[in-house]
Amino acid sequence: MALPFSNTAGRTLERLRNAFVDTARGAREVVGAPLRPDLPDDDIPRLKNRIDACLEGKGGETARRGRAAELGQAYLSLSPAGRKKFLLTLAHDYGLPREAALAKVERWRATKEPPRALVKTLEPPAVRLLREFVGVPQGVKFVVDLRAELLALGRSDAAARTLSEDLRPLLGAWFDVAFLDLVRIDWNAPAALLEKLVAYEAVHAIRSWRDIKNRLDSDRRCFAFFHPRMPNEPLIFVEVALVNGLAGNVQRLLDAKAETSDPQGANTAIFYSISNCQQGLAGISFGNFLIKRVAEKLAHDLPNIRDFATLSPIPGLRRHIDDRLKTEGDAALTPGEIASLVPVTDEAAGAAAMRMLLDRPSWWDVPAIDKALRPILTRMAARFLTTTDEKGRALDRVAHFHLGNGAIVERINWLADTSTNGLKQSYAMMVNYRYKLGDVDANHEAYAAGKVVASREVRAQAKG
Repeated sequence: MALPFSNTAGRTLERLRNAFVDTARGAREVVGAPLRPDLPDDDIPRLKNRIDACLEGKGGETARRGRAAELGQAYLSLSPAGRKKFLLTLAHDYGLPREAALAKVERWRATKEPPRALVKTLEPPAVRLLREFVGVPQGVKFVVDLRAELLALGRSDAAARTLSEDLRPLLGAWFDVAFLDLVRIDWNAPAALLEKLVAYEAVHAIRSWRDIKNRLDSDRRCFAFFHPRMPNEPLIFVEVALVNGLAGNVQRLLDAKAETSDPQGANTAIFYSISNCQQGLAGISFGNFLIKRVAEKLAHDLPNIRDFATLSPIPGLRRHIDDRLKTEGDAALTPGEIASLVPVTDEAAGAAAMRMLLDRPSWWDVPAIDKALRPILTRMAARFLTTTDEKGRALDRVAHFHLGNGAIVERINWLADTSTNGLKQSYAMMVNYRYKLGDVDANHEAYAAGKVVASREVRAQAKG
């Protein structure tokens, strides 16, 4: 049965509006009539009066929160066009341009004030304004969502891009991992939360209630980080399968018809999906802490679990292979690989033959083609995963994440994801990154020094 996807974003927006109503009572007498939805130009002065009133901070804490809530409520009442004008006003008129920052530094140098005074004065007014929302019900979620809109605007507007970056330290402090709660999500969780898992799943789409129930069964685990100020909104979640040995095929791993196994008999935890949920928290990392916390919890709760690994996509691999075949031609292949393609097709040779075979529908179902392409694509995948760029970073972003967390490249899996997306990303290959808890710190330091730590098998494959 298909999932009846609900408008979770719409419900979240309504909750924000309702939360601001009570807090904002009493502020309207000060700020005047409501802003019109599209925020026409003659409303901008009244908007700026409201922002200025918030920044002046007159009265006690209750009054400041009331003004902030009223401003937030006004923003939520605007149309998309009005919100864009609101954010551009905030970014352009309440940011801190370089010239203004230099002037503030010069004024500080002429005084005997301590450095902390300079730090305070260099905070952009817009950031100081949004800091007030930390004490407003639903205010933290409001700022997170507002930054998501700034990030989108920042693709075409430099001031919006700057303000989104200026907000990152503030949100980084608010969302320090020490403040976050690790929560296991199971089938008994509220339906609204399960719907959010469906909406936020970014790796393997959840297609039915049966699918999500399978992912939350007794031989599965799902953990998420929550912030106390956003108790109904997961920040990031990880899905785990409890199995025996390394998993090498995601379709088998997610088969809802497969028999449920006894978690007490499993010896390996496979992290097969990690999804960030809040676009406004882009650039603030939780994934490394989440994996470590979940591994520690599983090791405590299920002592039989001895191995921790992922079954991960390789998002840029197909593009990398295609680019090499196109730009390098036969030089991308070894003489032995070129020879191995001759018995498979006489229509082309070398790199041209390989490109032709890969363009065939369901090429992996033809035994001769599968046999010829497997060692070539596996070698290229191993080389891709163990090569770093000029900054010492892995070429693959998922590899960079896990290697930076202290994992090693353990095993490349052939035809591990034959879905449309799996073929589009990596010619259906996936990779296991293994977390050996005792070696995590040493592996992290090795990668920080520019070395990709990989198993003997993967290193041998990379050499060809």
